[in-house]
Amino acid sequence: MVLGVIAASRETDKTLGRFHWGNPRGAVCAVWSCLCADLGVTAITLHRIPIGKCVCTDVRLEFFRSAQHLPGKACLAWLDELFRSCVYIPAICNTADEEFDELCFEFGLELDEVTSEKDIISKEQGDGKAEGASDIILYKIDVPANRYDLLCLEGLVRGLQVFKERIKAPRYKRIMPANGEIQRLLITEETDQVRPHAVAAVLRNITFSKARYDSFIDLQEKLHQNICRKRTLVAIGTHDLDTISGPFTYTARPPSEIKFKPLNQDKEYTASEIMELYRTDSQLKHYLHIIENKPLYPVIYDSNGVVLSMPPIINGDHTKISLNTRNVFIECTATDITKAKIVLDTLVTMFSEYCEKQFTVEAAEVTYFNGKTCIYPELAYRREKVKPDLINKKIGISETPSSLAKLLTRMCLKSHVTGNGNNIEIEIPPTRPDIIHACDIIEDAAVAYGYNNIQMTIPKTYTIANQFPLNKLTELLRQDLAAAGFTEALTFALCSQEDIADKLGVDISATKAVHIANPKTAEFQVARTSLLPGLLKTIAANRKMPLPLKLFEISDIVIKDSSKDVGARNQRHLCAIYYNKNPGFEVIHGLLDRVMQLLAVPPNKGCGYLIKAAKDSAFFPGRCAEIFAKGQSIGKLGVLHPDVITKFELTMPCSALEINIEPFL
Repeated sequence: MVLGVIAASRETDKTLGRFHWGNPRGAVCAVWSCLCADLGVTAITLHRIPIGKCVCTDVRLEFFRSAQHLPGKACLAWLDELFRSCVYIPAICNTADEEFDELCFEFGLELDEVTSEKDIISKEQGDGKAEGASDIILYKIDVPANRYDLLCLEGLVRGLQVFKERIKAPRYKRIMPANGEIQRLLITEETDQVRPHAVAAVLRNITFSKARYDSFIDLQEKLHQNICRKRTLVAIGTHDLDTISGPFTYTARPPSEIKFKPLNQDKEYTASEIMELYRTDSQLKHYLHIIENKPLYPVIYDSNGVVLSMPPIINGDHTKISLNTRNVFIECTATDITKAKIVLDTLVTMFSEYCEKQFTVEAAEVTYFNGKTCIYPELAYRREKVKPDLINKKIGISETPSSLAKLLTRMCLKSHVTGNGNNIEIEIPPTRPDIIHACDIIEDAAVAYGYNNIQMTIPKTYTIANQFPLNKLTELLRQDLAAAGFTEALTFALCSQEDIADKLGVDISATKAVHIANPKTAEFQVARTSLLPGLLKTIAANRKMPLPLKLFEISDIVIKDSSKDVGARNQRHLCAIYYNKNPGFEVIHGLLDRVMQLLAVPPNKGCGYLIKAAKDSAFFPGRCAEIFAKGQSIGKLGVLHPDVITKFELTMPCSALEINIEPFL
């Protein structure tokens, strides 16, 4: 995911972070990361290289280029003086990307790619489509899925500052309103049928800039896609508090009784009309299924009947926030109250930095229909104790308790040694819901210590690695099948229901296929129960190649098995196919004989193998045989039915073989 725009183009009016001077030796590289606490800057957006005056705000450092460039050395001296307190400033050379990559690794992240919008479009759609696209450099950073506090630039920069020991981790506080009138959200009984939970909070006297506003919206979207599970668990609504009046009511009503103007629309619609309106919307259509079959739709009103939102679909246009918004009312409706609390805590802690009273969040009261009352956000701090010996043992280091406490403090886990040094007490902030167990604390200590700094040692317990027998057999067969003139293919383990059922003339219920609960595409609906469809599709994609086409694959299929704890099991199959102007049944039969020869299975009825005539909808009548070995059926071979060949868009006859190789272990 893109967490921030950092740099660079030459002599443009766009946002810059890497500056190219007339003198190449004076190239100056600067990274958005961290200005020191003395400057009060948490992120920098550098517009154009300044030489002249600069304006510093609490979030952005803006430069304005003068008419004349300074020589390279003078620039370096000037920038060095200005940025001498920066947490991270790469060397003034071409190694900035490498140094930033190293910083990310030290912090437990990975710099995935340095690219630009122009490069991305060029790769995906060609150079012609990329013309006119932005060439501003983007850093794509891989963030662990459970580190919600690093999903926005504010949280990432704050974390880096604490990690580099330039600032202390802020302490987040929940405060009551100055006038004593707390905002209230009332939950009615009807919501119990759709989305029974809600939490709320207020960001009071917040100041938005364009960059802050975009980051605020972007974080909500990232949370929706991540912990909120595409709004099925939690849906976030943000509203301009000055345009509405509490108390607010969260209820559920029939779609025909809900009417309001959706966000960025010019007229009012009923809830039913809204669902139809967004059925073709590229973004919102993915969320309609969450409530469209419900008899009641959730909706939030203010005391005057103004609709704030219809979660999880759309907010009302009346309450939309803008750059001029000063007070933001945040509500999160949910089916999972724990996830809702985490989402609310994450959102308010990341952006309370921009409130007049930094890192404070105004409380809101949520009252359920049964009289239960809760105050949100919780912003709960909790304490855990871990023994230093355990941390050292698990990581493989020998640090003192005070050193370990310092390492954890750098990871935003304020720690100190207690007692006689037998324990380290760690304070878990509300921004770190990923800290669940002592092992999570130990992992953070290892990250702060540096994985590359851990001395490699030989384990005290010696083990001798050995290849799994099934994998060893697979490798041996692969080599000999290739020697027999067949080309190996590797196909997808997921396929469509049509591939394994309709196209092979089988009912889907008879396949024992494992179905994907929420498939993203019709091509990946089930786990394959046969390797044959994948090879036929491979033949179809390569039918212009010189004939004959001889392919094989040895991979796992998946079938339902109620005796297994997961309800399914894998089975290793060998499948081969021959495609030519004639069926080539003798080629496939010969391959079967060769495989059995390699497996030392003779052609006889006793402990050997034999084939018997059989019927199968996938094969031509009278041209199909079932293969028996070691007293059991292991597969089939024969000439494929013309209907099967046609359904896979092929025009010539095929012979195929598919067997289970596990009985030969």
